[in-house]
Amino acid sequence: MMQNQTAPYTAQKIPLLVIAGPTASGKTGLSLELAERFGGEIVSADSMQIYKRMTIGTAKPTPEEMQGIPHHLIDFLEPGESFSVAEYVALAREVIADIAGRHRLPILVGGTGLYISSLLDNITFAETGSSAVIREHYKELAEREGKEAVWRRLMAVDPETAAGLHPNNIGRVIRALELYELTGIPISRHKELSRQQPSPYEAVCIALDYRSRQTLYDRIDRRVDQMVEAGLVEEARELIASGYSATAAQAIGYKELLPYLEGTMPLGDCLDRIKMQSRRYAKRQLTWFRRDPRYRWFFPDDYPDAAVLTKNIVDYIEKSPLLCYTKG
Repeated sequence: MMQNQTAPYTAQKIPLLVIAGPTASGKTGLSLELAERFGGEIVSADSMQIYKRMTIGTAKPTPEEMQGIPHHLIDFLEPGESFSVAEYVALAREVIADIAGRHRLPILVGGTGLYISSLLDNITFAETGSSAVIREHYKELAEREGKEAVWRRLMAVDPETAAGLHPNNIGRVIRALELYELTGIPISRHKELSRQQPSPYEAVCIALDYRSRQTLYDRIDRRVDQMVEAGLVEEARELIASGYSATAAQAIGYKELLPYLEGTMPLGDCLDRIKMQSRRYAKRQLTWFRRDPRYRWFFPDDYPDAAVLTKNIVDYIEKSPLLCYTKG
């Protein structure tokens, strides 16, 4: 039962609770508890959970795990459909306004830092043109030297943007390089210049991490093992067989299984690669979120159990300005 039913917000700003952190840090479980307590609905900020047919590998919550709490911006695109940060921000703004307008608390949850910061910072995405020549140049470079080489080019000219992108997300990496070459300005700088008005949100931002890096890595390894037990290999086989190998190559957990599905590598070696890439991704997520002073960090290994952790987070939220904006 909800212990704190929200009422219509009356302030100019829209209340927003943000829960971020690296993969396998416990964001989903925490978000469900807080949604139940504060009368919230969850808005996903995950660049891969938007795709249908990619359920196990992207760690989407199951219907049972959702516990009847509405989830938004999950499972609405076919793999292969393009989707930009600008499109995400536009959709998220609409969804958050709708949730708040129905007297519920919007809870933004995920690990895609670029999505979250673009929304919170009220980034305006202007048309900047395109160049097929530039895109083709970097596609050829990726084929010749690997996606990591293209990502390193972006890191050299725009480390802030590169830190928030996985090298496998080659479409967005190339787009960032394309924008830089067309304008001479990094995309991160474009975002600074685009902030024409303050954020419309009264946001309270929470991030999860572990003091012990090994604890986080162990959680990542267990999650991969659980994904395999839940049918990850079969999901990857079906996704690739359906012609969505390009989309699968952007998400950790699918591309690494391709050698096994082709019969060129043992399954155990492929799973080790998934775990390694997931750990590297967690490092990049932490780098991104730690740069943002808006986050209040909570470390589950500081507390004797999950209940005490949740109580401390609830206390922090109740002392914040957030609930002032949700009460009439």
